Amino acid sequence: MTAFTDLGVFTPADGSDAAKACYDRWGFVVLRGLLDDSAIDAMEAECVAAQQGVLAGELDARHGSRKYLDDESKAEHVVNYVERVEELAPTIDAALATPTLVELVTRILGPDHWPARGGVVYQDARPGRDSGYTRIGWHADWQAVPHLDIWPGTAFTIHIDATSPANGFLRVVPGSHLWATASPFENINNVAVPEGTPAARGYTDTPPPAPMPLGFEKIRGEIPVYAERGDVILHDAYLWHSAARATDDHTVRRHVRGGWHGGDTSLRDADTGFVKNAAR
Repeated sequence: MTAFTDLGVFTPADGSDAAKACYDRWGFVVLRGLLDDSAIDAMEAECVAAQQGVLAGELDARHGSRKYLDDESKAEHVVNYVERVEELAPTIDAALATPTLVELVTRILGPDHWPARGGVVYQDARPGRDSGYTRIGWHADWQAVPHLDIWPGTAFTIHIDATSPANGFLRVVPGSHLWATASPFENINNVAVPEGTPAARGYTDTPPPAPMPLGFEKIRGEIPVYAERGDVILHDAYLWHSAARATDDHTVRRHVRGGWHGGDTSLRDADTGFVKNAAR
């Protein structure tokens, strides 16, 4: 298989060289065939049970989150996020320990990478009137913590549902991780950017051809990245990406997401394994 065939899709049989080359050039890669049907079925069951437990008030409140919602009042009807879901779903840690995935992430970030702050999140981005979250605007993941030298990093999404225009999908600007993206005046959550934030971040000093919009505008060169059930997408923390809203209100788009940091290891808490002083 050659790089970028079928929008950058690779299987374990293709080897890590091709997947790494795709990631380096475009900023993302789709890994297919890492998880068999029984593994993704078990993960779905565990995550749905956790979601229902949060909604029923049967789990610790720290597993629920309203900070990314468009309308917090709708959390009474649909739990869009279950935080630290790896504590409730053992299949997630098993999936993340898959040798093919470990090898590729190690090649991307080095052997000293560590889990992203906050752990793993189960995300249910269903549309409809009762949902508090349906999509997110353009951003790069480093903008969430722009002032700490925990970067570079990579994010993963394990897709429980296949994606399409009907239920929403990932939008990316291939190669944008190679730009020196300017720090915005505010981040995607309308929070002031912390002191100590650099003027820009990226792998080169090349400025982007246009400023990053904070909304959902069309960007020249963007592409859709569709996933099948069980696919794992890795994308770089500097990559410009957003999520398109579903066009069918009767669909769901669920996935498990998290990531790893590869920056200054002195910022890693030896006890928790996460960024020091990060909220848990």
